[in-house]
Amino acid sequence: MGFSHDKTAHHFHLTPEGGLISASATDAADVATRDAIRQHLQHIAKAFSAGDFSLPMFIHGQEPPGASTMKRLSARITYTSEDTPSGAQVVIRTRDAEALKAVHSFLQFQIREHRTGDSAKVVEQSPERK
Repeated sequence: MGFSHDKTAHHFHLTPEGGLISASATDAADVATRDAIRQHLQHIAKAFSAGDFSLPMFIHGQEPPGASTMKRLSARITYTSEDTPSGAQVVIRTRDAEALKAVHSFLQFQIREHRTGDSAKVVEQSPERK
């Protein structure tokens, strides 16, 4: 990924239109980590847009729930990388009910696996976007 997990915080949020994957440098002065996060999440947004979920499969040793549906319905889901003050986030959006269910399943799995403590329920927006 190009950055240390010890220097970052990862979060996953479910939204009414999809969700967010975010990472931030824990030290606001750590510009190198911030920039590496931004580059990595840009890569994730592009890969997911192309239906490539190999990284989550590699990290977790299994296909995350929802990933196969997200691949199949890739034309109905958008993935946009946005910079945040201390890192970046991937904003996932869809208007398709089946795709939304898959995105939420995928993000709930990430919350459990990464033990982020984030809510597995739908929130209006992440703290980074407020």
